[in-house]
Amino acid sequence: MEESEGGPIAEDVRRRILSMLAQGTLRPGSRLGTEREMADRFEVSRSTLRSALLPLSRAGVLERRTGRNGGTFVRADVVERNAAELAGLPARLRSGGHTSATRVLATDRRPATPAEAAALEIEDRCEVFAIRRLRYADGVPLSVDFSCFVADHVIDLLEQPLGGSLYELFAVRYGLVPATSSETIEVVSASPREADWLGIAHRRPLVAITRVTRDAADRPFEYAYDLFRADRVRLTATTSTVTARERRGTDGRVERSVSSA
Repeated sequence: MEESEGGPIAEDVRRRILSMLAQGTLRPGSRLGTEREMADRFEVSRSTLRSALLPLSRAGVLERRTGRNGGTFVRADVVERNAAELAGLPARLRSGGHTSATRVLATDRRPATPAEAAALEIEDRCEVFAIRRLRYADGVPLSVDFSCFVADHVIDLLEQPLGGSLYELFAVRYGLVPATSSETIEVVSASPREADWLGIAHRRPLVAITRVTRDAADRPFEYAYDLFRADRVRLTATTSTVTARERRGTDGRVERSVSSA
C-alpha cells in the first residue's frame, strides 16, 4: 500500500476537510483561514498542514488568495449535488445550468456478487445488469458511475439507449420510479484507471457515494457506486420536502437515508 502524502496526520486533516465539504459545513467560496488559523484549528504543525493542503490545492479543491483578506478558500466553480433529490445526474446538471454528456464504458449481464445480492435483497448468483459510465459536466469529466440492477426487473435493459438518465428510462419503460434512497458518502483516492477516466492524477481525492434505491413498494432496484471528482462537486441536502436520517462517523463517512415526503 502506498503511504499517503504527508503521512497519516496530514491524511487525517485532508479527510476532515473533505468530510466538511461533503456535509456542507464548508461551501464553495468558504474561507478556511490563514495558515496559522488552520494549524490551530486542526491542532497540527504548519508543516503538516501544508502537506495536508498541497494535494487539495493541486486537485483544485482549495485555492490560496493573497491580500488583506487572503488565506485558503474552497474553490467556487463546482457542480452542486443535492443528496435529498431523487433525480438522475442529467436532470441535476440541467437544473444547475450545466450541460451533460455520458460515455458508456462497459455493460455486462452476470451473476450478482454477494455484496450486490445483499444490497438488492436477492438470492446469491441471481443475474444482474452491471453498467459503468463516465459522466461529463460542461464537457469535462465529472464522475465514474457503476450501477447494478436486477435483470428480471429490467429484462431488456442492455438493448436500450444508456447514454441518458436511467431513472427516466426506468420510469417510462419499466414503471420503476425511485421513492427512497440510502447513500453512504466517503472520501477515497483515485486508482490509476479511475484517474485516467477522469483526467486527473493518480490518488487525487474522489467523493465516493454508495447508493441503494428503492421503488414505491420498498423493493431495491438499484445498487450504485459513484466516484465524483472532489474538485468538481459539492454535496448538499435539503430536508424541507423529504424525511432524512443522517449518521456521521469519526472516519469521515456520512451515511444519509432520504425518502420522499
